[in-house]
Amino acid sequence: MAAEPTDSYTPTCSRRANRKMRGMRTSPTTYELAERLIAYEAALGRTSHLDLSETCHVCEKLRRSLGTLVGPEGYRSLLARALILAKRETPLLGAVKVKEDGSIEGLTGKATEANVVLIGHFLGLMETFIGEAVTVWLLNDIWQDLPGLRIKLREKIRR
Repeated sequence: MAAEPTDSYTPTCSRRANRKMRGMRTSPTTYELAERLIAYEAALGRTSHLDLSETCHVCEKLRRSLGTLVGPEGYRSLLARALILAKRETPLLGAVKVKEDGSIEGLTGKATEANVVLIGHFLGLMETFIGEAVTVWLLNDIWQDLPGLRIKLREKIRR
């Protein structure tokens, strides 16, 4: 007997993969990269301070590139998982949600102080699921003008 289709998709994974993800730690290098991407978007002058818009700009750029590779549901799943991991690290993200379209809701006020944690986990999941080489390629393609990005990423891969 076939299972009834549902309106929402809940990704499943093997017990081994689930244990591996539970023990995942985002490296300081990845957090540093997340911080640089957010600061770079802020320096483009879209807003006067680091807030939701810089995080959304980073996520939107990632969604466009990564979405072509893994599809909109794949992108949304990675972002939702990154949010779960980030919430375990900081209570500031308690009210933040990933909407059905993959956008972020509730990343305002104090929660914006944890935007680096969210983007850091997202980048870490990208490395885990699509590999470091493809992650490096995507980031270099998106942020071609970010000074030192290629060098930093090469150093990260060598470790």
